[in-house]
Amino acid sequence: MSIKNTPTLQQLAVQSLVRNQALAISALKSMPMNLFPTLFKEAFDGRHMGLLKAMVAAWPFSRLPVGALMKTPDVEALQAVLDGLDLLLSQKVRPRRWNLQVLDLRNVHQDFWDIWTGTQEEAYSTETGSEEQVGRALPRYALRWRLKVVTDFSFRFHLKDHQTCLLQWAQQRKGSVRLCCLKMTICAFPVEIIKEVLDIFQPHYIEELALFTNQVLPFLGHLGSCLGRMRNLHKFHLTHIYLNTDRVVNTLKDTEEKCTIRFLSQFSKLKCLQHFSMNGVYISSDHMKQLFRCLKTPLESLCITLRQLSQSDLKYLSQCQRLCHLKHLNLNGVDLSELCPTDLRVLLENVADTLQNLMLMNCRMKDSQLSALLPALSKCSQLTRANFCDNDLSMAVLRDLLQSMANLSKLTVELYPAPLECYDPQGYILVEKFTQVCPELLDILTAQRQPKTIAFATCICLECCRRYVYDMESRLCWC
Repeated sequence: MSIKNTPTLQQLAVQSLVRNQALAISALKSMPMNLFPTLFKEAFDGRHMGLLKAMVAAWPFSRLPVGALMKTPDVEALQAVLDGLDLLLSQKVRPRRWNLQVLDLRNVHQDFWDIWTGTQEEAYSTETGSEEQVGRALPRYALRWRLKVVTDFSFRFHLKDHQTCLLQWAQQRKGSVRLCCLKMTICAFPVEIIKEVLDIFQPHYIEELALFTNQVLPFLGHLGSCLGRMRNLHKFHLTHIYLNTDRVVNTLKDTEEKCTIRFLSQFSKLKCLQHFSMNGVYISSDHMKQLFRCLKTPLESLCITLRQLSQSDLKYLSQCQRLCHLKHLNLNGVDLSELCPTDLRVLLENVADTLQNLMLMNCRMKDSQLSALLPALSKCSQLTRANFCDNDLSMAVLRDLLQSMANLSKLTVELYPAPLECYDPQGYILVEKFTQVCPELLDILTAQRQPKTIAFATCICLECCRRYVYDMESRLCWC
């Protein structure tokens, strides 16, 4: 055996303890702290559930990031870990070395297991942001109130076995354990279960919420009041939600209108909201105005994709004071072909000093519309990423666009459409023309700066459903 492959004394000790679980469990009270992570990982990988349970209770560090070890949902391992928490909670007199405060079921903190050293706990326990709110230390006598289980939850169609296991366990121990979900996704989930599930969580811990549902009326009725209590919500994503815009009054529509207004009014309580996105969300212009009027803090990113904006919507966005410090603006898939570009230009002028990412892909803008935006684009000095693909631009206007972008020295990724001259009257790609004009367009930028990542792309090929792309060299579609 080579010296390189010879086990260390610590590894030999851990292997010996794993082989004799009774000895390992009896030794936990006096075991050196630096053996715990290695032994725990060995016990987890070897599925030694009895040892796992005992080690959770005796864990000497404030946080146990067991979620990083669960690559796939594992009900048996989860149950062993929860049994360990029960053992810890049952102690009337808690041993001094049993310091667990937070069980982390998220797939994070892999470095805790990979790079363990004698000083790792000191560096690891320095918590910022979301970890402060779930790991804040309390007096030792408050054990039953300080033990927290942190997780991310994705509710899709129905509860999975491991989710049911955790929720039932937490429901039965609400007086002694706080179940904290930092990132929650709800997708086509039965409405009758939503309220029951949300009652188990502490809403103020949720930092990121994503909603996908077509059961708008009952869903908003359950979520409305709960949303207002998510006071630490930083990111909110709405996807494929349709709020009725029909003005005809009847009992159902009137009820939906009241639920919608109540739901939108909760945005006024989201004082930490920084990132908001609506993907394929259909609401009236009046509701759109109410939503943005309720915002209490400036947004850092706004994403409105795959929906139709009216001129009134765009005008209100350009006037909204909460959008004057955007770093990220994404309007991919918003059809701007019939809208006056003035309001979008004003919005870009408002965020010129802060905007870093601009996504205007597949907006179907024509020459006159893009040309109107050029003065504002040239002032976006902080821009690092920009995408203008799938807009209907001529060679002349594309040249003007590149001239405006040439002075933006912080750009690292820039994507442009192939000019209209690269298509025949039926919409098929003229390959030779494309490969000819792209180097000419690239020269406009290289005359003033060296692009880092740049590409020119055609629309999707009608034959093979792929694109022609030029990024310093041509990459043709499959046909």
